[in-house]
Amino acid sequence: MNFHGAVRLEYALFKYRRLVISIFALITIFLAGMAANLSLDAAFTKNIPLQHPYMQTYLKHQKQFGGANNIMVAVEDTRGDIFNPEFFSALKGIHDQLFFIPGVDRSQVKSLYSPSTRFTQVVEDGFAGGPVIPADFVINERVLDSSNGDYDERAMAQISFGLDTIRSNIEKAGIVGRMVAENYNAAMITAQLMEFDPNTGKPLDTLAFARTLEEELRGKYQNDHIKVHIIGFAKMAGDVADGAKDVVFFFAIAIAITAIMVYWFCRSKVLTMLPLLCSLVAVVWQLGLLNLIGFGLDPMSILVPFLVFAIGVSHGVQMINAVKHRVAEGLSSLTAAQAAFAALLVPGGIALLSDTVGFLTLLAIDIGIIRELAISASLGVAVIIFTNLVLLPLLLSFVQFKDKHKTGGGKTSKVWLWISNFATPKWAIPTLIVSAAIFALAHSMSASMKIGDLHAGAPSLHEDSVYNQDTFFIQENFTITTDVISVIVEAFPEACTYHEVMDKVDQFQWQMMNVEGVQSGVSLASVAKQVNAGFNEGNPRWQVLPRTTASLVQAVGQVPTTSGLLDSNCSTMPVYLFLTDHKAETIETVINEVKRLQPLYNDERLNFKLASGPVGVMAATNEAVSGAQVPMMLYVYGAVFVLCLLSFRSLKATVAVILPLYVVSTMAQALMTELQIGLTVSTLPVIALGVGIGVDYGIYILSTMNMKLRDGLAVQEAFAQALVERGSAVVFTGLTLAIGVSTWVFSALKFQMDMGILLTFMFYVNMLAAITMLPALACIFWWGQRGGNKAQ
Repeated sequence: MNFHGAVRLEYALFKYRRLVISIFALITIFLAGMAANLSLDAAFTKNIPLQHPYMQTYLKHQKQFGGANNIMVAVEDTRGDIFNPEFFSALKGIHDQLFFIPGVDRSQVKSLYSPSTRFTQVVEDGFAGGPVIPADFVINERVLDSSNGDYDERAMAQISFGLDTIRSNIEKAGIVGRMVAENYNAAMITAQLMEFDPNTGKPLDTLAFARTLEEELRGKYQNDHIKVHIIGFAKMAGDVADGAKDVVFFFAIAIAITAIMVYWFCRSKVLTMLPLLCSLVAVVWQLGLLNLIGFGLDPMSILVPFLVFAIGVSHGVQMINAVKHRVAEGLSSLTAAQAAFAALLVPGGIALLSDTVGFLTLLAIDIGIIRELAISASLGVAVIIFTNLVLLPLLLSFVQFKDKHKTGGGKTSKVWLWISNFATPKWAIPTLIVSAAIFALAHSMSASMKIGDLHAGAPSLHEDSVYNQDTFFIQENFTITTDVISVIVEAFPEACTYHEVMDKVDQFQWQMMNVEGVQSGVSLASVAKQVNAGFNEGNPRWQVLPRTTASLVQAVGQVPTTSGLLDSNCSTMPVYLFLTDHKAETIETVINEVKRLQPLYNDERLNFKLASGPVGVMAATNEAVSGAQVPMMLYVYGAVFVLCLLSFRSLKATVAVILPLYVVSTMAQALMTELQIGLTVSTLPVIALGVGIGVDYGIYILSTMNMKLRDGLAVQEAFAQALVERGSAVVFTGLTLAIGVSTWVFSALKFQMDMGILLTFMFYVNMLAAITMLPALACIFWWGQRGGNKAQ
């Protein structure tokens, strides 16, 4: 916007200020109504990079072999043994209840009560088998009622015999460790979820589904003797959403802290209320616009409204500070507001545009949740241009300032003069040397930053959360967990009847099971070996793959397609690998080994492809995050660089703003390494958010400083005047933002705590860099204007 355009805009806005404020009020009422209908929205597909090669394989075979969006329910008997009537009554009730919950793929519900859970044994005539739980095994409800001690002895005897039979069948079926805990204290029910609710035809409401699981399974069946453990993406998302409700509490705390800080800064209730009001209006606009364009609010991005509020307060305080300075010079409220609007529209607009464009660069990352966060944050920051750079000065023009605001204070001038020493060679050179040393150390530490989760359990939740405790129970008692990756072997029709094909699958599985981090594995080849032994009186020496096609057909023919080990024409066979955990290092080790083996096993007829299963999704996500890290930073810094260059029309000024940001970003990555915070979907955007918000400090200081330098002032004097005009607001907002987000360390959500730590660090250190490193760089870049040392 050129000078004449800015003047015309200023004239129109302030001439019709009552009308403009009324329009703002009407828009706010409308968007508040839209925001009231905004709902939490968590979908499994938003969390995965759908275009990644692993996910293409996953989606291609999802219907045949199930996806990664599954649920595991472990039913535990706290007395240590499942073979009692009460346990099997609860197990059947939970199985049936889960079977009929809308959104569950009923064909994929598996437990001891599933007809497909069968045993096979070798008898004199060949093979015999049947369902693990016989069809005639029925628990008389009277047996469960111990209140009157009136038992039917015959029914008790039948149940006792049935339980002994079930124990024997479980051992024959070879499902100990998978469907039954290794110490027989629990049994497992697994289910796959559909993408759409069959009752409504709409996408499955993951959060409502999680509530249903909690109410219908744990709520109904858990008691003193029976414990229900539930894990899976849907349940985790539900627990995250429940924890995210605390964000409202932290939001209220942040508003209270900010209000106290703003009042301490302004010494006026009205001046405290106005920037808070305008910042809340920005949040209302953001939420309303999200609903208007058809978006929900994901639990992982529910923190964005707070960031919008914080950024709004930051710019609002700059506006308050500018108006106060002009009132102190003797201007009226209206004239001071007009002057502040004209002075801050360009630097404030550039800062907010830098934030907006920086956040939009996150759209380049092919993960739905990050793209939604980018849109949400960009909308919020963009509306601040209107609420805090336009609405706020219009409201300030009506404020009647008290006499104490009309006199300038000289008490802080000595502080700013002392800080202005950073713009002198005596202080600038040591400052830059120390900054370079810190950067070198941080850069070396950041090289060790891991991509992915670094802790067991759901990284979004604390270790002592119910979900993670359920996860740890299942990991300790079963050989299979949700930490499973499947390598899909694509071949040709009837490939499983050829020995050379099955032998390759078997060898691949054996090599992968000897990789560190792989707990167990299963494939059609390993099961066929067990079946072949069964055909030979169970002799373990015959636990090999038959070499003749007829014998191989006999062995494979005993494995149904419902087992998930082969498709209908035996052309595709997954190899399931169950991992000890889903830590970044474990996943990386397994993936790298599969990639090493692929060239050795792939040929023109066989293709071992990565990947499916929950860990396959995590591996794809980790690789997408790793691949997006450098481009995202380039986009963010590129956008900030271009906008600063257009604003300052000076390469030196632009570099002076960018370099401190880059040093702080590198320090933040080093902090992540030190605190064992991995780079994940939830932490990747934090760096971009920190850069976007951190650039505001430098732009506000250097916009004033740059004008003084062009007028011929010495660097130190220009910096001192910039500090007098903008410094207090910069320091204040840095401290306020840091204190506000620091409260997140008490959150029930681990990822919110991590974000709070990182953002607190970036807000505070970016502020320090803006008043130390930036003037030191300016001293070097404008060496000819360094002048004499005027500091005291």
